[in-house]
Amino acid sequence: MAKKKQPAKTKKPLRPQLGDHVEIIDAGVVVETGITQTLEENYMPYAMSVIVSRALPEIDGFKPAHRKLLYTMYDMGLLKGNRTKSANIVGATMHLNPHGDGAIYETMVRMARGNESLLVPLVDSKGNFGKAYSRDMAYAAHRYTEAKLEPICEELFRDIDKETVDFVDNYDATTTEPTLLPVTFPTILVNSTLGIAVGMASNICSFNLAEVCDTTIALMKDQNHDIKSTLLAPDFPGGSYVLYDEKDIETAYETGRGSIKMRAKYVHQPDTNMIEISEIPPTTTVEAIMDKIAELVKAGRVKEINDMRDETDLNGLKLTLDLKRGQDPEKLMTKLFRITPLEDNFSCNFNILIGGMPRVMGVREILNEWTAFRTECVRRRVSFDLAGKQKRLHLLKGLAAILLDIDKAIKIVRETEQDTEVVPNLMIGFGIDQVQAEYVAEIKLRQLNREYILKRTQEIEGLEKEIADLQEVLKSPAKVRKIIIDELNEVKKKYGQPRKSEILYDVADAEEDFEENALPDYPVTVFFTQEGYFKKITPQSLRMSGEQKLKEGDVVVTQIESHNTAEALFFTNQHQVYKCRVGDFEDGKASVIGDYLPARLGMDENEEPINMVLTDDYKGFMLFLFENGKIARVPLESYVTKQNRKKLINAYSNKAPLRWAGAFVEETEIAIFSTAGRMLLIGTAQIPPKTTKSTAGVNCITLKKGQRIAKVVLSQQMQLKEPHRYRVRSLPAVGALFREDDVAEQISLEDAPQ
Repeated sequence: MAKKKQPAKTKKPLRPQLGDHVEIIDAGVVVETGITQTLEENYMPYAMSVIVSRALPEIDGFKPAHRKLLYTMYDMGLLKGNRTKSANIVGATMHLNPHGDGAIYETMVRMARGNESLLVPLVDSKGNFGKAYSRDMAYAAHRYTEAKLEPICEELFRDIDKETVDFVDNYDATTTEPTLLPVTFPTILVNSTLGIAVGMASNICSFNLAEVCDTTIALMKDQNHDIKSTLLAPDFPGGSYVLYDEKDIETAYETGRGSIKMRAKYVHQPDTNMIEISEIPPTTTVEAIMDKIAELVKAGRVKEINDMRDETDLNGLKLTLDLKRGQDPEKLMTKLFRITPLEDNFSCNFNILIGGMPRVMGVREILNEWTAFRTECVRRRVSFDLAGKQKRLHLLKGLAAILLDIDKAIKIVRETEQDTEVVPNLMIGFGIDQVQAEYVAEIKLRQLNREYILKRTQEIEGLEKEIADLQEVLKSPAKVRKIIIDELNEVKKKYGQPRKSEILYDVADAEEDFEENALPDYPVTVFFTQEGYFKKITPQSLRMSGEQKLKEGDVVVTQIESHNTAEALFFTNQHQVYKCRVGDFEDGKASVIGDYLPARLGMDENEEPINMVLTDDYKGFMLFLFENGKIARVPLESYVTKQNRKKLINAYSNKAPLRWAGAFVEETEIAIFSTAGRMLLIGTAQIPPKTTKSTAGVNCITLKKGQRIAKVVLSQQMQLKEPHRYRVRSLPAVGALFREDDVAEQISLEDAPQ
């Protein structure tokens, strides 16, 4: 009998080894998803999380990271107790803030008194917490430093246990944390805040605590109060001067955006001929200032300084400048204010989360929002106190009921057989409710005396009066405002400090360009070569010199007699212009090649200067002639910049290759030659000016296909027998054929640069 064939057993697949080819189902399949859907599902939740839960402060003045840290320290008892290691605080904060210890500790460092970042420090620190004004002075690790809360933090947490603010679960629902802190003063304006979110940012400057309290009180009394009369100007922890500009201050106060100009504070020591800088703007660091001054000294723009030292110690910041003999310290500092971060701007952007929505608000609106927030806190506190007193009154009234017959109460308790029936029997015997009966039943035997019960019941009258007062407060907005005003006055009296930043009036608009005056002014001859070399030579050196030394194959294309303080503009082949002064270059000699401009001015790769213009007052105009026959006339003043910029892009049009460029102070006439053997005389007055530097210009000479501009010269350099042949009344024009007798007296077209 044949055996029945058994089905083949399936072998278990072997585990793939390294190097084996493994096929994954649907791997590499491209799924098309709309960009809108991707943004909504991936990018928008991230952006909203950064905006709402990380970068922007709320009306209590804190970002979530700061609030979690402060509440953790409060919960640890660090408001009244001794300091503890910063590592303990960082570790405890991780229960609320799921970040690494470095990020949490850095948050605490900025709030510490030792770091000097905040006008009103919130953390009492011990140890090295670095300095806000120093880039290189690093803070010590959290295992070495200690901290606790500053006394003013009592105003941040006052009545937080009276349900003044909402509490929510932490990230793993093991504990709770406050959504806001019930601050009794506008911390949002007292301490500076910087936050960068997605698509928006916040930068709030700090104001003096006493001035903020006065302004808030004045606004609560009169909504039309002039804020500038009480909130004089921002106040910064590092001091320095605030240059008062009423227009800038008013713009920042009303719109929440603006710029506040600040200036470092210094003292000149005439005995040692040194300048000691002790306070700098909060937007910079002492290292950044030193780097900039060193760069200027190396470039020859600052020649009055012999030495510079950072003498910062335990007494605070000190940057010392040793001056050369005979230098004017006032003029030097004025120049340094203009070209270094010793004078800087604080860009205000009062962007705050209100009800989870970011809003840019002025000072008036911020204080009104804070007043509304604080009003709600006070009302919730009063409601909490009222509920507690009403509960206490209810219990005492039950106690007063048994005062009429204490023996009856004792008899009811003694004669009740079951413990669960004591409360119901008391309720029946005295006509009280369950809560009152529970309270009476819990009284100790030693307290069942007439004296104890009389003392307790005597509180009823006082409680009834207090309850009536609290109910009046809830009904009267004026009484709530009075409570807030009293608290603000108390905070001002207890924690108010004099201004740290002095205000300088009538200086913001008085700007003189001392930088130019600092350069010595004397006549020079300037040379600019085809290969991009530049040199200036004094008349005395030029008379004593021989032939100009040039790089092999190089030629001088421009030689101008000028002076040391003239402005130099170098137009390049990449449609840019570089600006500097003749005095920025060292005096040269005919025996040296000169400065290579692309390297000296930091030009881009493959960028070369093609034209040089010298000016004192930016009067006159530029002419740009392009190969396509168009010509552009741009006023020279279009290249003036208020910010003293050294590089301007789009200096001329990039629509067609540039054939020729020139600068003129007065109207003149130019001769344009085309490769068709024609010439056209054009008066510069015929060309309409354009204020846009990158204008394509207007057609001046008509060219056929394959033709282009051959060369351009000034008409006064030519001797023409009949110049009227080449002139036209309107543009564009073809021009006239160049006559042979004129050609004989001119440079041949073949010699012209192509």
